[in-house]
Amino acid sequence: VFIAQEETKFGLDETEAAVLLNNDEVSKLQYIKIVGLMGMASNTDNKEQVKKEFQSLKFFFDKQKVMHPQLQILSMGMSGDYKMAIEQGSNMVRVGSAIFGSR
Repeated sequence: VFIAQEETKFGLDETEAAVLLNNDEVSKLQYIKIVGLMGMASNTDNKEQVKKEFQSLKFFFDKQKVMHPQLQILSMGMSGDYKMAIEQGSNMVRVGSAIFGSR
């Protein structure tokens, strides 16, 4: 889900994501099941902005989970901001560069 305030990142906005989650054709797909949402915060030193972006996705996730109990994964946070992401409700983080180094 697109939560960042930068043009280098993209994804579904909340309206588009909700439409996808509620789409009957998607729910009928035999081998595909949406079980989580992922969002990447802006690449900025502004911790308050990053926190607000994580909070907005957590709020959206909680709202959608009421109607879609199969949603179990909220993936937010990368090597530089994973602690804040966990504090804001992330249960899956992506820490590749902390393990493997920068690209």
